[in-house]
Amino acid sequence: MPYIELERVSKKFKEDIVLHDINVFMERGRVYGFSGNNGSGKTVLMKCICGFLPVSEGTIRVNGKVIGREIDFPDDVGVIIETPGFLTNLTGMRNLEILAALRGRISRKEIEAAVRKAGLDPKLKKAVSKYSLGMRQRLGIAQAIMEDPEFLILDEPFNGLDKHGVADIRALLLELKKQGKTIILASHNSEDIRILCDKVYEMDGGRIKEL
Repeated sequence: MPYIELERVSKKFKEDIVLHDINVFMERGRVYGFSGNNGSGKTVLMKCICGFLPVSEGTIRVNGKVIGREIDFPDDVGVIIETPGFLTNLTGMRNLEILAALRGRISRKEIEAAVRKAGLDPKLKKAVSKYSLGMRQRLGIAQAIMEDPEFLILDEPFNGLDKHGVADIRALLLELKKQGKTIILASHNSEDIRILCDKVYEMDGGRIKEL
């Protein structure tokens, strides 16, 4: 059984159809890339898979459960969609501690490990308001991976990163791929997609095709 199933998925905002009859099946433990220009429907599709947006038609199943009917959100998922939002007057670590406390699954030790994997110093006392765009992006990646989820949804995870940051996060994602994580990755950079992904889909005007 596929891990993620999208059957006849469409999404409308009033009269504007932003996803047209999407049919995609994804296996556990593989990396799937979604390429396409801004406005092609990539982010909307990811929000629907996460349960952040309801579909207008069709069905999305993750691990056999229908999103929006049987469960609100996929189990065991880490997400970056658009710019990660944080409490800017607090440190990065404090932000992650507050988020981790909501589910109570992990300790400070696991949070620190995730921050290091994302290329930040957990001892940094700087408030998030003083972070560069690249540092905020790294903090968002730390948030996505800190609970060691089986499934990651990453919308443009390389945004704001310099070439060293891109290399660091590519290496991290390749390591997560080796561990058997299921990853959906959207990027406008064809090299990111080529290096990381097992299968690639192109989106254009809310329609999808496999490359």
